[in-house]
Amino acid sequence: MIRAASTRERLTGRSPLDCFEDHGQGDFRVHRDIYRDPDIFDLEMTHLFEGGWNLVGLAAEIPQPHDYVTTWLGRTPLILSRDGNGKLHALINSCRHKGAMVAHRQRGNSRTFVCRYHGWTYDTAGRCILVRDEAQGAYPAGFAQLSHDLQPVARFGEYRGILFASLVPDVPPLETWLGELRVMLDLIADQSPHGIECIPGQGRFLYRGNWKLQLENGVDPYHFSATHVSYIQALQQRAAKASVYSRFRSNELQRGTFAFEHGHNTLWGPAPPGKTTPLSWLNDELLQRVGPVRTRWMHYVRNTTVFPNAQFAENASLQLRVWRPLAPDLTEVRTWCLAPVGEPAEARRLRIRQYEEFFNPSGLATPDDLANYEDSQRGLSARQIAWQQGHSRGAGLMEHPEARAAAQELGVNPLAAMVGSFDSGDETIMQPTYRYWRQRLGQPSAEGDQ
Repeated sequence: MIRAASTRERLTGRSPLDCFEDHGQGDFRVHRDIYRDPDIFDLEMTHLFEGGWNLVGLAAEIPQPHDYVTTWLGRTPLILSRDGNGKLHALINSCRHKGAMVAHRQRGNSRTFVCRYHGWTYDTAGRCILVRDEAQGAYPAGFAQLSHDLQPVARFGEYRGILFASLVPDVPPLETWLGELRVMLDLIADQSPHGIECIPGQGRFLYRGNWKLQLENGVDPYHFSATHVSYIQALQQRAAKASVYSRFRSNELQRGTFAFEHGHNTLWGPAPPGKTTPLSWLNDELLQRVGPVRTRWMHYVRNTTVFPNAQFAENASLQLRVWRPLAPDLTEVRTWCLAPVGEPAEARRLRIRQYEEFFNPSGLATPDDLANYEDSQRGLSARQIAWQQGHSRGAGLMEHPEARAAAQELGVNPLAAMVGSFDSGDETIMQPTYRYWRQRLGQPSAEGDQ
């Protein structure tokens, strides 16, 4: 497949994929055009968000027959529904008649979806059960041979209650694509023998910046003590049990990173001791059920990227965030607070308070991050500067023996691994992710078996 030259290519002679200087030994620079160039944004939408697996939701959002939620996959509106027999579906939210959306609420429970335009009606499995006044419509004979059902996505799958979809069929099996990231997702799902549930409520906000600013920040330990100074100071004035970072001592903590295949990655490290996290109330049960190694890893601070569009963040409570790029400089983010099913009431109260104070758009930390994204996007408009210097910190700690030992005890073999002090602030975690990003954008036929 030959890609037509972009306007910028014709003017500069440089492909939008010439966005890296990668000389090995951690000497890795990213061109600023990846955050601002509309041609690159179009390639991302086509080949990342509409050309492969994306995380689209949680089975826990739609637990009962005829429950549904609406969402987006790239530029395509979706309905995630559970039919009357309990089967999950991912349907394109577009009437087959004139294209209007048939579900408009964010979530609900309904046996049917009715198009407001002409009244065509669908059940929660996507079957068209009514073409209004069909008998009077004088349709041609071939009309009855057409499928009038809502179109399902090309591929739809579930892993441990996490829902994934692809708009194209030529993708690897879901578990192959997730690869060793499944170990990190298991550390979330196994926090209760009954899995994870959504605490009622959902956040939704926009920021005026590129989606990759959120992608990077979620696994960026370097920014924490500079960006969230007021948050740290506020928590240090509270009782020790108030938050995961109330007894924050950066020189006592160690951090590591794993970079996996297909762009996935994880930032990890010990959390402060004692009952400072909601999961600490489940410690005895976890030790008995999953053993000491996995229990210790469950207690760790872990921020995990499911490339290209989602992160599970466990640095305060447990959050799922999913983003939708709207423009090179505009991104929508949706967030959920997750919890182990059946956790004690004391743990649930602490979880909600920690979530509110850190993750909420009105909390003490998230507004700092959003301000940084928008500040960065404004600064990236300086066309006189071509290259970022923001992806090499930590190169001297890559492949540290402790990192490989940590991977080995979990039974994973990441593409790259790093261990250092909290203040080392590793940024090399993004190097394998961006190599995969470039690979995907340079292979328009689909991601294939990588």
